[in-house]
Amino acid sequence: MNALTDFSQPQRQSLLGVLVMFANTLQKIVRAMWPILLVWLVKLDASNTLFIYLGIVAFVLIIAIISYLQYYFFTFYIDEENSDFVIQKGVLNKTKITIQLHKIQQVNINQSLIQRLINVYKLEIDTAGSDKKEASISAIPHELAIILKDRLINYASEKPTFTEEKEVVEAPSSLLKISLSSLIKIGFTSNYVKSFLLFFAFFTAMLENIKKIFESVEIQEDKMTGYLDKLPILTSIAIVLGTIIGIGLVVNLVQTIIKYYDFTIRKDKQSIVLSYGLLATKNTLLHPKKVQLVSTTQNFFQKKFDILTIGIRQASSNPGSNIKSDKIDVPGASKLERDEILKILFNTFPEKGKLMLPNWRKLALESFFLLLLPIVVFILVNVSFDLFIWNELVMYCSIFALFSGILLWFSYKNYRLFVSTDFIIKQNGAWDVDNTIVEPYKIQAITTKQFFWQKATNIGSVTLATAGGNIDFSTGNYLEIKKMVNNWVYQVETTNKNWM
Repeated sequence: MNALTDFSQPQRQSLLGVLVMFANTLQKIVRAMWPILLVWLVKLDASNTLFIYLGIVAFVLIIAIISYLQYYFFTFYIDEENSDFVIQKGVLNKTKITIQLHKIQQVNINQSLIQRLINVYKLEIDTAGSDKKEASISAIPHELAIILKDRLINYASEKPTFTEEKEVVEAPSSLLKISLSSLIKIGFTSNYVKSFLLFFAFFTAMLENIKKIFESVEIQEDKMTGYLDKLPILTSIAIVLGTIIGIGLVVNLVQTIIKYYDFTIRKDKQSIVLSYGLLATKNTLLHPKKVQLVSTTQNFFQKKFDILTIGIRQASSNPGSNIKSDKIDVPGASKLERDEILKILFNTFPEKGKLMLPNWRKLALESFFLLLLPIVVFILVNVSFDLFIWNELVMYCSIFALFSGILLWFSYKNYRLFVSTDFIIKQNGAWDVDNTIVEPYKIQAITTKQFFWQKATNIGSVTLATAGGNIDFSTGNYLEIKKMVNNWVYQVETTNKNWM
């Protein structure tokens, strides 16, 4: 057996890991102190230049020494006797991380821009017992990372045997490759509001920092508002909305291409390998049996383009937190590609079963709280503070009522629950329609609820808790819900399938 792949013996990272640790430490310090450094550079006194440069050199040398010591004291190995993966690290404070191999649910191989320049990779290990990555190795050669990843995710209870000096790695079979055109379509048809809010938050934070540093610079904020005041109201609204939508589209397109460029799915033995990324590449290996929830998301435009996004949720220590690291998105898949991926994850295509519809009171209640009540509050505020004339008030209320009414109607129309012997599928959403799929034997807890005023109308709600998140359905037929709950409990108690 090759010494480099003998993981029973403690191993160090690649020596180039010193550069990675140095760059990461320096980057954290610069990011945390950049406003102070910027002010310092602006007010730099030329008479003290020599001492400043000597201080910078000393600072860099200290970081370099610390980085080397971090590299030297960082070791990892597989304890085959106890079936554990062990990482030891720390210069002054020694830390030993022990992970049981059977609890490892996901192994990622990532590559940042710095790691790409020096041709090393970062290996991250994720279990269901933590909200963050359980352990990581910052600098490891690609071939060694692939072998270690395969050992960790597909580790058998018995000790492996080796007959050759060189490790043979079976090449994964290609399954799916998302084209650049599909990414462009996804970028232009999803996450409008989210992208704009991210851009707005970033721009606002940058503007505030710049103002604090350069207080003498006057930013004339009234020029744009003065220009808009000269235009008709509808024209001003159209310009503002067009700008917002345009910014959202551009930001989301760039973000999507950078994050998901060259998205490839391959099948490797019993696992699935996902690799993607333009500047920072990511390589994720997951086991279908450990997948808890699978969702497909598609809106009107994406349906016309025959593209959708598949979300895969694995076990999390805090399922209700909706942690992004526990979710893997597959963007830009076609309908046929979706079917193939679902067949791999579930061994069969999940057909929709018996249909359960919500009671009309769901639409009435949401219309009261999300449509009627906001309009009443807005009118009362306007009466108290005289913000708009009545013609403008009626126009704004009409626009809001039309927009909110359409969203509420489609949200109610798309709210469905499909139940079959092997699958539970919840459909919901006004614009982006989600179909969330769970297998009954993976249910961890079931909660039913019926308020006293719902007894006369026989409506209630049910919440299905899994290790990867919850599915809830409200205002359904309560007698039917109780029958389904009894069947789900029976399936959970009698199944011999493992969900982890």
